[in-house]
Formats: sequence, C-alpha cells, structure tokens
Amino acid sequence: MLEFFKKYRLFFGVFIVLSAIILSLFYSALKPKKTLPIYNPADVNPELVDSTIQYKSKYHTIADFSFVNQNGKTITQKDYEGKIYVADFFFTTCGSICPKMTTNLSDIQKAFANNPKVKLLSYTVFPETDSVPVLKAYAKKHHVDDAKWNLVTGDKKEIYTMARKSYLAVKLGKPSELYDMVHTENFVLVDAKKRVRGFYDGTNKEDIKRLIEDITFLSNE
Repeated sequence: MLEFFKKYRLFFGVFIVLSAIILSLFYSALKPKKTLPIYNPADVNPELVDSTIQYKSKYHTIADFSFVNQNGKTITQKDYEGKIYVADFFFTTCGSICPKMTTNLSDIQKAFANNPKVKLLSYTVFPETDSVPVLKAYAKKHHVDDAKWNLVTGDKKEIYTMARKSYLAVKLGKPSELYDMVHTENFVLVDAKKRVRGFYDGTNKEDIKRLIEDITFLSNE
C-alpha cells in the first residue's frame, strides 16, 4: 500500500489541490454577494417624507443645494460631486441625541481620514441660532476636519426642503411654526451618484459599525 501511494503521490497531490480549488469556487458562487438597496421616497416611513413626493418609487436623487459652512464658505453639491457621504440633521444646543451622533460622526471621520472619496455633511435644523461663529465653535470642540466635514446653515425653508424632499430624514414639527422640523437620529448614506443607499441610527454603535462597512463597500465598488 505504501508503495502504491509513493507511486501515485503526484496524482494525489494534484487531486487534493484541484479539489480545494473547486470547493472554493463553489463556495464563492453560492455565497450571496453584498448589495445595498437604493432608497426612494415610497420606500421610507411617510412621516419622514414630504407629502408631495411620497408616491415616488424610482430615480430619487439628492437635489442641488447651497449653504454656508462653519468657515463662512458656500458649500454646494459641487463639493460633494462624485463623493460618498453621510448626511445628518442636528443643532448645536441639542442635549439629547446630538452629542452621541456627533461623537459617532467623529469616529466615521477617523475611520476614513485617509480616504478622499468619503465626506460628511451636517445640517442644522435651527439656522436662526446656529450662525457661522456658533458652528465654528462647535466644529473646534468636536475636532471637525474642515476638508472632510461641513456643518452648514442657511435658509430654514431650504434646509426643510432638503431634509424632507431629498434626504427623507426629519419629521414635521409644530404645525403652527412654518418649516418647523423634528430631527431624528438618522444618518443618511449617499453614494457617488447622489442616491440614498442607507439609513442608520446615529446613536447606536452597532449601526455605526454597519455604516462604516457599507461606506467601505461603496468605496471599493
């Protein structure tokens, strides 16, 4: 028997290697490939979407915009052209969920510090109080990298429109107050084609981990 194996050891060696390769190929073929959905207004909780677009079920993209950041610089969609980015809505005096959200965005900033494809964009929902100097102080406090992360303010109606017609991310506030918004814990993932690819709980570490994985996936596509 020993002589038999010696005689055909090359054959058995090749057979074992080929078997391993075939099994690996079968596993790769059967393993489902990772994909991310493309969200449209019709896919999202209606409470977060303006009533005029709730019916829309395809071709939704982020609209063009123009706001002012923490440095007094005008930020438009051109600054995010071809970028993968995370958008959220906050206000600087928020003492409930915002501190956690900002801390978690800081972690995302660190995770992609050396990846020029990835950026962050935070909109204040209280532009009447979150002026450029206020945003600048907030940015310094939270170690915001100006090249990667913009905190923006501007006309409240325009912010409202972006929040509910583009990012599908905030609830209506007091009916008595025009363009009043109740921001949520949502982080919104936007791809390089301006499509919404995911919603994440900005206060939840497991969701942040998933968000980082999904950003990496889009970045490698």
